[in-house]
Amino acid sequence: MTDTKMKSVPKVRFEGFTDDWEERKLADFINVKSGKDYKHLNSGSIPVYGTGGYMLSVDRALSDIDAIGIGRKGTIDKPYLLKAPFWTVDTLFYAVPKQNIDLQFSLSIFKKINWKKFDESTGVPSLSKTVINSVSVAVPSYEEQQKIGSFFKELDDTIALHQRKHDSLLKLKQAYLQKMFPKNGQKTPELRFGGFTDDWEERKLGAITDSFSGGTPTAGKAEYYGGEIPFIRSGEISSDSTELFITDAGLNNSSAKMVGIGDILYALYGATSGETSISRINGAINQAILAIRPTKGDDPYMIVQWLKKQKETIISTYLQGGQGNLSGSIVKDLLITLPKTKDEQAKVGSFFKQLDQTITLHQQQLDNLKQLKKWALQNLFV
Repeated sequence: MTDTKMKSVPKVRFEGFTDDWEERKLADFINVKSGKDYKHLNSGSIPVYGTGGYMLSVDRALSDIDAIGIGRKGTIDKPYLLKAPFWTVDTLFYAVPKQNIDLQFSLSIFKKINWKKFDESTGVPSLSKTVINSVSVAVPSYEEQQKIGSFFKELDDTIALHQRKHDSLLKLKQAYLQKMFPKNGQKTPELRFGGFTDDWEERKLGAITDSFSGGTPTAGKAEYYGGEIPFIRSGEISSDSTELFITDAGLNNSSAKMVGIGDILYALYGATSGETSISRINGAINQAILAIRPTKGDDPYMIVQWLKKQKETIISTYLQGGQGNLSGSIVKDLLITLPKTKDEQAKVGSFFKQLDQTITLHQQQLDNLKQLKKWALQNLFV
């Protein structure tokens, strides 16, 4: 690829292409067609799609040509590829490229457009064929379209592969959490490491840990913010960075408390209530976080995994409708089931630590690929 500053071409383009791109209406190179009701059809092998994706399968196709699905009503800003044969419902348009227009290039164009700004409704978001057809975009030669389309197809395929791997690891972890911890009312797990046979034992979390929450420096005091101390909020307990930093004065003149790498952080308030993680940074916590430190030699990763496994039970027990706040006293009174031997705790904790690290690695790779795609959409098009 080469960089260019010309206004009629993208900032970055593939080698060998120098011609200006041509400004055209979508109507010039895309046929927008309407979806239809499917209820008169029989069950079959042809997929039916709506704005949210696949719905069911029928015995007839509306199109035998690959196309782009774009919402007419409802979700209008998430276009996606439709592989033929397919049927679409009446809330989903399907757009078919005309001759000498590359499908993958067109799909990338559709994904780049901010469709929400073309919403014609004051209620449920809506688009019309007229509006779609009137959108102006810049288009290169067919050969350059193919290069760009092929690039984005390969990138999308790679993102999809990493997403599947990440999702599979999350499902695998959930399966292990169910099998490597005793079910309610039982004293041994279904699956455990060799050499361990003792029953697990139930103890109050507060009996085997010390815990404390933090606070927030007074808002608006410039001398309290912009320092070098990471200020951890409940949505950042799993992160290796924070958005806010406070000063020593901010720490010393508030209820904020310092935590270190390896401490257990438990979210008490808001949308993240019940989330827990091992701290990845040294920093200060606010009042929405409970820091938990084992005092009897129990493995912190073991405790974290138990809390993760029990999250839904804790939320449903203590938060009405899943809304509200937990408290330090509630968490301290939780009855936690752990192996009696520290060796077994260490084995289980280490297993889940390594699994979490693998999941995090895949998430980072996925995030990097998505950032690459975002950059490409901004730089490979005019």
